[in-house]
Amino acid sequence: MIVLLVRHARAGERAEWEGDDRLRPLDEKGLEQARRLVELLDEYPIGRILSSPFLRCTQTVEPLADARTLAVEEVDELAEGRARRDVVSLLSSAEETCIVLCTHGDVVEELLDDGLKKGATEVLELQGGRLTRVRHLERPT
Repeated sequence: MIVLLVRHARAGERAEWEGDDRLRPLDEKGLEQARRLVELLDEYPIGRILSSPFLRCTQTVEPLADARTLAVEEVDELAEGRARRDVVSLLSSAEETCIVLCTHGDVVEELLDDGLKKGATEVLELQGGRLTRVRHLERPT
């Protein structure tokens, strides 16, 4: 299975947001990054799009979902603070050959032992419960 791991696009500064952080939206640059994600992932036969339920994540993959006529499935396993095992467990039940996961920086670091810039995508392969890096896709600007 190919896993397209997307860190949510730019959403402004957390410290400047008043209110529930789960509702912090993408800023203008982030909305443009989300629109350009459609072209960036054009070559991949995406069968499913999973996202953290946080607004900035769902907004990141909504244009992609619209372009592919797929739903954005909100799953708690991709929310901030989740562990690697939560994500791997989620993937173990997936049957698609190519799946998108949109999540947060801390979850990306759990999975890769490394970070991604906001809006960037890492192409991974899942075999036998093990994720292997295949390719890095720079964030759309």
